[in-house]
Amino acid sequence: MVIAASKRAPKKRTASRALRKQQLIKATIKTVAKKGFADTTLADVAKEAGLSQGIINLHFQSKDRLFSETLRSLSDEYGQAWERALKKAGADPIEKLRAMVNLDFSAPVCERNKLAVWFAFWGEAKSRPTYLKVCKDHDAQYTSVLEHIAGEIIREGGYEASEGDVAETLSAMTDGFWLSLLLTPRSLTRESAKALCFNYLANVFPPHFAAEDPVASLAE
Repeated sequence: MVIAASKRAPKKRTASRALRKQQLIKATIKTVAKKGFADTTLADVAKEAGLSQGIINLHFQSKDRLFSETLRSLSDEYGQAWERALKKAGADPIEKLRAMVNLDFSAPVCERNKLAVWFAFWGEAKSRPTYLKVCKDHDAQYTSVLEHIAGEIIREGGYEASEGDVAETLSAMTDGFWLSLLLTPRSLTRESAKALCFNYLANVFPPHFAAEDPVASLAE
């Protein structure tokens, strides 16, 4: 019995450590969203988390590592959401693409703190190789998924569209709408942004996608 208990103890400590790190990452997201990237300090994060700064040093060793793991956490969370959405959509590429658009404008993805932090990291990526790699890998994976799905629709429907053009256009629209939702939330809603994306797809892939009324969505 003593041996069994000793084997379980490390697992409990590992779980506790993982939960603490996630708590600090969530606090980092909130703090960066409020204060910006440059003005966020470890003391600010510790205060937001209700923990000592020493706990941050214990788990992350440095501000740069804390920020790097926060960015990776956001990217991993989004990637896992893709997988769930695509699995739920099934084999139909139309439903897959619809699921991707719905996901991009869902409440968990369009949460203001997360949007603010994404744009903060993108702004820093050019001068920080670690951030740049995560952002590039994230964007490449996103574009690859969209290209694959668009390619399936093009082949099945006999369309003349370019899967690369569809993926790049939809990605650019999504990024632009995310920025609008962050900076001018009163001028755009998640539903109206989503409707505009589906209107683009309706033009590229008629009749597989039906046009929606972004004005009506905005009024909702």
